[in-house]
Amino acid sequence: MGARERMVTAVSNQKYVVVTTEYKGVFFGLLVGIRDGTATLEKARNCLYWSQDVRGVFGLAATGPTPSCRIGPEVPSLIVMKMTSLAEATPDAVKAWQAAPWRV
Repeated sequence: MGARERMVTAVSNQKYVVVTTEYKGVFFGLLVGIRDGTATLEKARNCLYWSQDVRGVFGLAATGPTPSCRIGPEVPSLIVMKMTSLAEATPDAVKAWQAAPWRV
């Protein structure tokens, strides 16, 4: 199964994902559609800053944000353009993203 087929499967199963963009944006949400480098997310949030203990973007997908991260509020729907990566979020990461408050 190729990468594109796996992405289509992920869409049909509606998985939570972490998406990065060409412009260094980092977004989390429920993947509901993907096409030509553009993803449609529901229940989307963005990561404005992650601390060293997260261990990078893959850490945001593996374990989620920690209390020292800065996570934006949830929006109902988001279209993310110019994707550079899309990683499935683990159940622990989903819980952490959903619980993450904005920290000043």
